[in-house]
Amino acid sequence: MKRIPLILIIAVTLIFTGFALTEEAISAEELVVAQEDSPVSLDPHAANDGPSIKVWTQMHDNLIQLNEDMEIVPGLAHDWEQIDELTWEFKLNEGVLFHNGQELTAEDVKFSLERLIDPEVSAPGAFIVDFIESVEIIDEYTVQISTDEPFAPILNHLAHPVAVILNQQAVEEAGDDYGTLEVVGTGPFQFVEWSTGDYILLERFDDYFGENAGAETLRIRPIVEDTVRSIELETGGVDIAYSIAPPDESRLREMETIILSPYESLSSLYVGINAEKEPLDDVRVRQAINYAVNSDDILEFIYGGQGVRSTGPLSPNIFAHNPDLYQYDFDPEKAIELLEEAGYEDGFSLRLLTTDDPLFQQSSEIVQNNLSQIGIDVSVETRSLGDFLDATAEGEHDLFVLTWGTITGDADYGLYPLFHSSQFGAPGNRTFYANDRVDELLEEGRTVADQDRRQEVYYEAQEIIVEEAPWVFILNPSRLIGIGPDAEGFIPHPMVAHDLSRVRLNR
Repeated sequence: MKRIPLILIIAVTLIFTGFALTEEAISAEELVVAQEDSPVSLDPHAANDGPSIKVWTQMHDNLIQLNEDMEIVPGLAHDWEQIDELTWEFKLNEGVLFHNGQELTAEDVKFSLERLIDPEVSAPGAFIVDFIESVEIIDEYTVQISTDEPFAPILNHLAHPVAVILNQQAVEEAGDDYGTLEVVGTGPFQFVEWSTGDYILLERFDDYFGENAGAETLRIRPIVEDTVRSIELETGGVDIAYSIAPPDESRLREMETIILSPYESLSSLYVGINAEKEPLDDVRVRQAINYAVNSDDILEFIYGGQGVRSTGPLSPNIFAHNPDLYQYDFDPEKAIELLEEAGYEDGFSLRLLTTDDPLFQQSSEIVQNNLSQIGIDVSVETRSLGDFLDATAEGEHDLFVLTWGTITGDADYGLYPLFHSSQFGAPGNRTFYANDRVDELLEEGRTVADQDRRQEVYYEAQEIIVEEAPWVFILNPSRLIGIGPDAEGFIPHPMVAHDLSRVRLNR
């Protein structure tokens, strides 16, 4: 019997289930990009997830930026200096325009940063700049930011995508519609419309203070299914497809017209363990789960070898990553011994939450199967990204699968929000893990200026975290981005906030 190619079966299935492949050519001046999921919001103070960040960074700028080499470079500010151990001064570029035609001033900077940390706003990313004590306007183009105590990674944090500068008038006039019907920044693209679940449409901002965007319009399409993204790239439905999955890699490599661009991400894939709930509040149970999960299988069979095994919470290219941490190798017998020692020789049941990301779902299935081998019955529940984030922030889970990107490049962002006891829930500590010594170390790491001392305290903190095992430390994924024949100039960014304004179209 003649076999029908899998890709043809998938394509036909998609057409008859209502997800038709693109039937007409893309506009000559429109760059089309497929990303992995829909944004939660385009208001930088209402979200802190990858899909949202990838979109709003096309429309906004920070005071300072991190370039592709993770070096601090000018943004809206052309100069900055430390006045004293608690105060930094930033000089703004003059003549920078927002998309509504208003000029950027120090008032907008003050408004944006104060709104970000306002408790009434409840911004998910507020913790990133919670060191800010005050923002003072010196003159129309000069601001001073004061901290409540010395804060070593301040520049890295101000370069985080949640710290982009907004237009005060636009935010106040739009009210609850800001981030869905109205978005106003200073970036190379400006907002046109958001058709939920279908696309976000942006257009070139001709009055941008930097180099103008290469494409006249930018259409970002959220496509959750990995294979659909790759097929859209193959058939010309999109110019760029993020996160090419391992099953699609070999097929795409055979196509001369498609380039696969690899880059090392700053993220960690992990299983979060709710350390507040019985029996997971017993460190022996958490360690048993670590021994029971076969991370090598997840790396090889789900991620296709795209990445490296994790030994702790930080990826290897983050400042103060500890390379000498204990590694939980796959050892079901050791896991069973620990469960018996903890008094759970008869096993128990757990509830694992995951998103509709296919790699997360497949990883969850391996975790489920692995834990069944040591007597732990795991039910897997899939949620949309927004529902998942809400549920895990409220502690509705026993386990969850997620990634965290330490996109500042500094250990503080990869440790403090995830393991400090003040950060339970939405800020990042969805495991509800608490340890007094870890708190002390993470607080010291934020305030001490000496980088050698910072490395020492972060090394110790990682050792404790690995021993107490609030995570199953699985892998640090690398990424592949597919680029079609009509797109030139794309440069991947480790922060995943890829600058699409650089892309030029040659069709």
